[in-house]
Order: sequence, then structure tokens, then C-alpha cells
Amino acid sequence: MLHKIISPLTGIAVLSILLFACGVPKLAQKSPNVVLPDTYNDSISTSNSSSTFIWKDFFNDPFLVQLIDSALSNNRELNITLQEVSILKNDIREKKGEYLPSVGLGASSGAEKSSRYTRNGSLEANNNIIENREFPKPLPDFLLGATASWEIDIWNKLRSAKKSAVLSYLSSVEGRKFMTTNLVAEIASSYYELLALDNQLEIVLQNIEIQNKALRIVKLQKQSAKVNELAVKRFEAEVLKNKSARFYLEQKIVETENRINLLVGRLPQSIPRNAQNFNTIFPAQLTAGVPSELLANRTDIKQAEFAIEAAKLDVKVAKANFYPKLEINANIGLQAFDPSYFLKTPKSLLYNLAGELIAPLVNRNAIKSNYLSSNNKQIQAIYNYEQTILNAYVEVVNQLSKIENLNKSFDLKSQQVDALDTSITISTSLFQSARADYMEVLLTQRDALEAKMELVETKNDQLNALVKMYQALGGGWK
Repeated sequence: MLHKIISPLTGIAVLSILLFACGVPKLAQKSPNVVLPDTYNDSISTSNSSSTFIWKDFFNDPFLVQLIDSALSNNRELNITLQEVSILKNDIREKKGEYLPSVGLGASSGAEKSSRYTRNGSLEANNNIIENREFPKPLPDFLLGATASWEIDIWNKLRSAKKSAVLSYLSSVEGRKFMTTNLVAEIASSYYELLALDNQLEIVLQNIEIQNKALRIVKLQKQSAKVNELAVKRFEAEVLKNKSARFYLEQKIVETENRINLLVGRLPQSIPRNAQNFNTIFPAQLTAGVPSELLANRTDIKQAEFAIEAAKLDVKVAKANFYPKLEINANIGLQAFDPSYFLKTPKSLLYNLAGELIAPLVNRNAIKSNYLSSNNKQIQAIYNYEQTILNAYVEVVNQLSKIENLNKSFDLKSQQVDALDTSITISTSLFQSARADYMEVLLTQRDALEAKMELVETKNDQLNALVKMYQALGGGWK
């Protein structure tokens, strides 16, 4: 029976595709076109990329590791993204069910009274369905049966939609990994900034102590008429300036702590840390590897790649809408005006089987619009893929250069701080023996403070550059 229905419909479908294919518009074509060089900055690099490091192995500070571990479980934005991934996973099940037959079981009952002067009423009056028994008035109707409908996926429209849903899900998984990488990097950068602020605050407090001592000396020298009131006021102003800077730094520490707490997904509280080894702390040593490894390690690149494949399938789905849709509908069940007759088969048995071939005619402009838009989205996905690769390469090149230059800058600033520390001792000694002006002492102390603060900032930039490098190579999500 099914063969008798499908065979002629399939023949009509083949004829229809020849007719309707002429109305399918031509599409603009584009293929990904990004060629990465063999090395970064024309350097020789054969080592594997450090992006393969698990983040717990890359970050060697136990306080930082604990913060990241808590954030991966409690961060609200990451958990929201996880739910979005689950939603897309459920979409796969929905799409899979669309190309399978839909079967339902149902029962119904009712009653009908036909007019005596109608065809049905006349038949009921002149016929006995059982000897010596007329049709009941009104006539009950009881039905128990199953219904089935099935769209035959002759153009692979439904299967392509399901595959597209799978690829969209895989893209969302890579998106969550990319978000994890960003979260790990953001916590690490904020943590190192917090350590830098702690060290700057310690420098300011030490400088206040040094300047208080210098202020006491100046006051004694004023009493002995070696300096005037101007020198005293200049030193007092410098002490007050640094005391004010202390409260600014303390506020920055509170804000940075709370930013970390927000990332971890908890209420404001003190962040456990050890700021004393800030100048010697370093994550694991990084190697950039070769640029082609970015395609495998960067989750945003893989996300963009899955998005291209999903968009290609969406174009196939949109194209299939131009062609006729073949549906099979069937019903089978038991029907009688008395439920006791249900078992008297085959007389109480009813069934039907029908095939429908529906081709779009009036709404073809809407179908064309959807088809062209799907292709535009595919081309857009390709451009996004190319842009993502270019961004990834540029990020790595920038961080490689930044790490190298910051290392040189840190070495020079360290020498500057050592020289200024010595200058403070010398200028103070000369001032006490009246062989140097008080301004020399004041300016030397000010220069030393600025140099130490800049040294801490440079160290913080070094650590952040390493974090950004690890992130740019695609690490942090494993």
C-alpha cells in the first residue's frame, strides 16, 4: 500500500524539482582565505605551544589557583553560558525528532442527531444495523485509534537542519571554552594587579617614614638657623602628599578585591594573598610554538569554524524549501456507536493512508529571501573566521614583542631604583653636614618614590603580558 502511494509521488517530485530548480537564484561564493606564516616575527620556532599547559600547571601561586578553581564553579556568566549550551543540545533532539514519524494515540466520543429529511437521517430510519434494532437517536460515536504523520526527507532538509543544530552546539561548546580562557586570564590579571597595589602601598608607607625622619631633621636645622621655614613647609607638603596617596591606593585595593570576588561569584571579602614575593613571582615559562597551532588551540577559531559549517547546512535547508514537500499521513483504529462492538473486527476497523505532495507557488519570494539571507550569513561566518585568525596571530605577535621589551625595561628600572636608593643615603648625609641643599634631598626622595612605583607597574605589566600570551595561544580552558 505504501509503495503504491510513494512511487507516483516520487515521480512527481522528480519532475517538480526540474521545474522549480529553474527558480533557485544563484549565490555569491566565498571560501576562507587566510594563510599564516611559518613563524612569528621571522623567528625560528619548533617547540610546541605552551597553550597545552593546564592552567593549574601554568599558575604556580596557590592563592591564585584557589581563586580560579572557585570561579570556574561559581562564576554567574559562565554558568549562564553553560545553560545556553544545554539549550542548544536540546535543539539537537528537537531537530532529530522532526525527520522521524510522528505517532499519536487518542480516543474520542460524541453524539449526533441527523435530521430525518437528510441523507443520513433517511438512511438511519430505513436500515437496521442489527436485526430488530434501529439506529440510536441521537447516534453515539466512539473512536479509539492511532494517527501517524511523516514528512519524507527527500531533499535532506530535515537531516541538514539536525546536522546544523549539532554544529551550532559544538560551536557553543567552543564558545564556553573561550569564555573560560578569558575568565582565567581576567582573574589572574586582577590578582597580579592586587599584588602590585599592595607593594605600591608598602612603598608609600616606607617613603612616608623616610620623609618624616627628614622632616624632623629639617625642623632641628631650622632651630639652629641652618634652614628657613620654607624648607620645613616643603617637607611637610611632601609628607602630606604621600599620606593622601596612601588612601587612594587603599581604595584601589578594595575595588580590585571586589572585582575578583565578583568574578569568583561571591560577596565582597578579603582576598588571601602573599604580596612579599611579588618581584620574584613568575608563571611557567612560555613558548609560542608555530602559528598554525593556533587553529587547533584557539577555541574562538574552532568556534568560528563550526559556525561556517552550520551556516553551509542552513543554506541547504533554505534551498530545499524551493522543492515540493512529501508527507505521508495514516490513521488506524476502532470506531462504533457502541464500545461493545469494538472487538467485532474487521467490521469495526477503520484505516486510511494518504500522501501529499505540496510545492510552494505564491510565497516563493519569501523563500528566495530566506535563501539569500542564509547565504549572506554563510559569507559573514567566513569573514568572521578569517578575522578571528588574524586577531589571534596579531595578539600573539604583540605579546611576544611586549614581553621582550618589558623584560629590558624592568632590568633598567631596577638599576634606576638601586641608584636612587643610594642617592637618598648620600643626599641625606650631605644635607646633614650642610654640603647639600634641602631641595636635593626632597627631589631625590621624590624621584626614588616614582621609580619604585614605576618598577612595580612594570612588573605587573610583565605578569599581565605572560597571562595575555597564555590566553592568546589558546590556553586556560583545559
